[in-house]
Amino acid sequence: MNNHKKRILVVDDEVSITRMLKLNLEQTNDYEVLVENSPNHALRAALSFKPDLILLDVLMPGKDGGELAGDFQAS
Repeated sequence: MNNHKKRILVVDDEVSITRMLKLNLEQTNDYEVLVENSPNHALRAALSFKPDLILLDVLMPGKDGGELAGDFQAS
């Protein structure tokens, strides 16, 4: 049996949403979740955390989800 938890990065500017997602995902004991509420810090977080999946908000101030997705692919 593989006990490796999958890593998920949640990026959303709304703290209440990221808090709820983190709580619900980690409750399953299958995931390790990192939350980033600043789109400007999300790329750095992804590079250091090395997530298996990124849950990304589309509408965020400063840099939208589409731009961030392009940054993730380029890195």
